[in-house]
Amino acid sequence: MNKKLKVAIIGPGNIGTDLMIKVMRNARYLEMGAMVGVDPTSDGLARAQRMGVATTHEGVEGLVNLPEFAGIDFVFDATSAGAHVRNEALLRQARPNIRLIDLTPAAIGPYCVPVVNLEEHLGKLNVNMVTCGGQATIPMVAAVSRVAKVHYAEIVASIASKSAGPGTRANIDEFTETTSRAIEVIGGAAKGKAIIVLNPAEPPLIMRDTIYVLSEAADQAQVEASIAEMAAAVQAYVPGYRLKQRVQFDPIPENAPLRIPGHGEFSGLKTSIFLEVEGAAHYLPAYAGNLDIMTSAALATAERMAQSMIQA
Repeated sequence: MNKKLKVAIIGPGNIGTDLMIKVMRNARYLEMGAMVGVDPTSDGLARAQRMGVATTHEGVEGLVNLPEFAGIDFVFDATSAGAHVRNEALLRQARPNIRLIDLTPAAIGPYCVPVVNLEEHLGKLNVNMVTCGGQATIPMVAAVSRVAKVHYAEIVASIASKSAGPGTRANIDEFTETTSRAIEVIGGAAKGKAIIVLNPAEPPLIMRDTIYVLSEAADQAQVEASIAEMAAAVQAYVPGYRLKQRVQFDPIPENAPLRIPGHGEFSGLKTSIFLEVEGAAHYLPAYAGNLDIMTSAALATAERMAQSMIQA
């Protein structure tokens, strides 16, 4: 099957450029249609031009006026939460049924983590890719949740300071709020909490994530098997995603409950999961696994949507 659907990418920064390269190298059902920015001197726009991709430095207004816009089926937005609200409105006015893959924390559309709930949202016109921390950790919370009821889940995402660009830094509050909410909505936790750490270490360290899950008492072997199965599913589109060590379990008896300030007391089973995410280094350095998992998840989402449209 040779048919492919065309995509546009808004935001020619690190994420947008890496996503463009992934589309051109790896996509089975998608191909580049346009790269959109606001800075005519942008390295990402220059790179896109060299690779034969149509470009505009006039933002979404410029995209709508490109001749190529008529053939665009998907738009990836790799800007910021505030910009996405405006971009979505302009695109929807020009093409009501165009599909948006939102890589910002704006969350206009439903949260989407491919291995957990993508099949539920194949027909949606706007899906939100949560955050890098969400894409890495929510599958692990969901893996526990499908074995036992999860009362509380807390994630700590540590990323290299050098891999946190202006968009990430401008959206720290949205990161924690969006990730916390998605831990509950997608991960299945009754309560969720997210923390991000910008690690200034030199040389830069790859993305590392710690997930603490408090659930009802459950068979530890079943929980561990569920986690391993979920990790393998994520690795199918993020090869650098891996468990750092064996899953740790701590039974919490009813007569000695664990108290979480602001969330109450819990008994049952505490599961601790330790991950690292190494980037594929298509455009970004290998330590920028936080950016790679976002572009990889976004591409996997759009590819599956395009497949469903082509084969319908």
